[in-house]
Amino acid sequence: MSRIQGKWALITGASAGIGAACARRLAADGANLILTARRLERLETLHDELTTTASSTVLVFRLDVRERWEVAHLAEELAARSVEPDVLLNNAGLAAGLDKLHEGDLENWDRMLDTNVKGLLYMSRAFIPGMVERNSGHIVNIGSIAGYQAYPGGNVYNASKFAVRALTEAMSLDLLGTRVRVSSVNPGLVETEFSEVRFDGDTARARQVYQGYTPLRPQDIADAVSYIVNAPEHVNVRELMILPTAQRNAYCLHKEP
Repeated sequence: MSRIQGKWALITGASAGIGAACARRLAADGANLILTARRLERLETLHDELTTTASSTVLVFRLDVRERWEVAHLAEELAARSVEPDVLLNNAGLAAGLDKLHEGDLENWDRMLDTNVKGLLYMSRAFIPGMVERNSGHIVNIGSIAGYQAYPGGNVYNASKFAVRALTEAMSLDLLGTRVRVSSVNPGLVETEFSEVRFDGDTARARQVYQGYTPLRPQDIADAVSYIVNAPEHVNVRELMILPTAQRNAYCLHKEP
């Protein structure tokens, strides 16, 4: 039984990886979708796929979560269409570089903090008030094991994901007394474009990250998100950490020779 059939789910960073996998899974659950990302052409391709394979209504919008005015415009556009998100999946995020802190690239710092932290804040501020007014809704933040353990070269990315963890806990406390739920899913190593972005398009180096073991797949995270948002109303999965079997913490990974 799907408890989100016919409900609206808003997903950021939906053009690839975990976001796209969540879109496919929630569409299979019967949810209607609001898909956002910076790469509109990829969203349009996903829109065509989902409207062919599922019965969901799918809306797509180009959105850079780092830009407050774009988030505000999206909220206004949805309100004009009388579309109210029941689920907000804050998925947009990235890592850039593995430099030591004292050698770090300030542009990379801005990209990570603006996307991973401020983007989540802008989206949450825009859409949680409507959930509170309706006394119904679910925010799911995609965090990371990097929000629990720092690792060499992680520094600012670690800080951004520690912030996601703190914000998830804080917004949950702020919503006490409402029926609005707050959850986080915190993956370990997932094979997506993540490493390619981190290594500035170096695909050979990115592939090496996932060699010698079986990493998580985006659909593994999508399955977890589906479980969380389909839980009964009295059940709130506050934190869920998912690792590949070969990984035991942020830096302990067994690779076959």
